[in-house]
Amino acid sequence: MATITRVQDQSAFVLHRYDWSESSLILEVWTRDFGRIAVVAKGAKKPASQFRPILLPLQALNIAWRGDSEVRTLRAASWVGGYVMPTGEALLTGLYLNELLLRMLARDDAHPRLFDLYAQATQALATRDTQTSNLALLVRCFELLLLRELGVLPDLSIEGASLSPLLPDALYTLHPEMGLLAVDPVDTNNQAITGAQWLLMYQAAQAPSTDGSAHYEWQQVMQACTGLSAKLRGQLRLLLQSHSGVRVFKTRQMWLDVNAMGSQSLGPVAVPVGVIAL
Repeated sequence: MATITRVQDQSAFVLHRYDWSESSLILEVWTRDFGRIAVVAKGAKKPASQFRPILLPLQALNIAWRGDSEVRTLRAASWVGGYVMPTGEALLTGLYLNELLLRMLARDDAHPRLFDLYAQATQALATRDTQTSNLALLVRCFELLLLRELGVLPDLSIEGASLSPLLPDALYTLHPEMGLLAVDPVDTNNQAITGAQWLLMYQAAQAPSTDGSAHYEWQQVMQACTGLSAKLRGQLRLLLQSHSGVRVFKTRQMWLDVNAMGSQSLGPVAVPVGVIAL
């Protein structure tokens, strides 16, 4: 008789949830050692369910499941604790990060290094400390690290057409197919970034963690991208669209719709208009 796989005490985050029945949910869960998987949480919608207050996005969890099929069965889940649920624009930002992961990550493909960096981002969203109060900067850093971890970020140390090293004072823009391309100084391209700045981002993204954690790496990339959020936004978005096959991410469209309507709320959560450009 075949043995049913059982997994215990696995670090995880809920990326998305779907109704499965009147009382149960299908969850898209990202685990540190097993990658993105789907699990059914039976009875999770019942008022007395132990799962009901726990299975929330952007919260660090420990979970256990069993099964080998495409949809496993959730057996246990507990909240790790440490920080609270983000609210307002921070919550919407976190949901955007979740959508990126859903679109870009294949099932059953583990990325423990990226998982640890995502944990850093979710903690920053919850605490909103002074170094991460700029949500646009946080998003750009995570996009950059996501592309790097998936192996689709072009080499940021060379010019794509000539394969020559970047000149520190020259201007370059990032293209999905060609990588960094030189920009004529007379062109008024407000997205262009100097070679020195691209090299700083490249070095920060390649730097290994000195303490064995993702904290050092996250801080280095945040520092390298400081002041460049607006210029990076469109360039990284084109790269994400190219590799995900998605023209408009739903969470970004939601943000645009809220701004277009001049609304001050997103469901039960207040979202100030114009706070962050996803």
